[in-house]
Amino acid sequence: MRFLVLVSTLAASTVAFPFVANSPGADSSALRNARRSSVGKRQSSCPFNANHPGPAPYNSKYPYTGARGGLPGTGVGGIKVPADGDTAHAFEAPGPNDIRGPCPGLNTAANHHFLSHDGITTFAELVDAQQNLYNVGYDLAVTLATLGVALDGDVVTGKLSIGCDATSRTSLTGSLLGQELGLNGHNKFESDTSLTRNDYFLANGDDYSFNGTLFKMMADTCKGNFDGDNLALYRYQRYQQSKADNGNFYFGPKTILLYGAASFLYELFPSFGNAGTPDLATMESFFGAQSDGNGGYTFNNKEQIPPNWYNRKTPYSNLDVTAEILAQYLKYPVLFGGNVGKGNFDALSYGPISNGNLAATQQNVLCLLYQLVTDNVPSSLSSILELPLQVVTFAAGKLNPVFKNSGCPLKLI
Repeated sequence: MRFLVLVSTLAASTVAFPFVANSPGADSSALRNARRSSVGKRQSSCPFNANHPGPAPYNSKYPYTGARGGLPGTGVGGIKVPADGDTAHAFEAPGPNDIRGPCPGLNTAANHHFLSHDGITTFAELVDAQQNLYNVGYDLAVTLATLGVALDGDVVTGKLSIGCDATSRTSLTGSLLGQELGLNGHNKFESDTSLTRNDYFLANGDDYSFNGTLFKMMADTCKGNFDGDNLALYRYQRYQQSKADNGNFYFGPKTILLYGAASFLYELFPSFGNAGTPDLATMESFFGAQSDGNGGYTFNNKEQIPPNWYNRKTPYSNLDVTAEILAQYLKYPVLFGGNVGKGNFDALSYGPISNGNLAATQQNVLCLLYQLVTDNVPSSLSSILELPLQVVTFAAGKLNPVFKNSGCPLKLI
């Protein structure tokens, strides 16, 4: 799960977004009527919170899927969350010293104490929270937690900030990859073309705050139904928008995670998951989006589980998410690569990507998920993120057991 999503704003109009007006299925009249929306910026600097409560302790009265200590739960979902009487997982809005980031799913988990409310979490807590709250399959929960900790956190302590750079709190000795930027770190877990966050270079580095204009653009495209077809179209629109506007636009191998994150909106966020309805009210709740009464949206700092909500009945696995990534991508295939200045796009090649074109098979996407955190992957058109041996060893140690029957070549450790 990608988990598994700003100072500048965008004018939601056909003048600012001419490519959107020409995109298949786009309602350009909605864009013409949209207003500029201020960004719900969270924090100007990363706060320090001396109070680290940890997640709410396990309670046998409210076991959910029973995931504990980073181990597999039962995988049996369809459970009301929070359960009636479970006050430990009631919603609590984040305070000024609590860290939140670009992922509404993890922000919601912290707001309900499935993760520590201060926004500093661990590998095991991430694995448990994904299973207990959303019924993410153990294999996918491990994959997403490994990606987060290995790329944006600390493999020695196993800690991760779900938002900003909190290296002083996640590391004991200093990061193997320099500063531990948390999930806000650019071109690691976070990437250009986010659903509701602006591109890093278009927002003075604020790639993590909610943008009401983008949420409205997504809502207008989906027309009340945030399913795979409509989100595939919106992902295509965001790609074209970023490519046109961002001279530093980069759409590298890790951006396949954005398709996975988009799938969470219809596979995990509705009550009963993929058996439920991915409607606007559900998205407003998880994203903390509030109507301003004039057709736009503002951020209310209340990313939370909707009322009377039940988690997905069956686990959402690595195979499930790769199938959804592939389905979305194939509806509107785009080139992988980036801009060297506006209007100057260069394609890249890496693994199953050749001259910008993805060899789009489910096996290739599945193996690419593994490679993203066990191999040196391009982090821009001109640089490759070289992973230290300790990071590769950590990642392979976590991923090899859940990928052992995948058919993907695995790192020897």
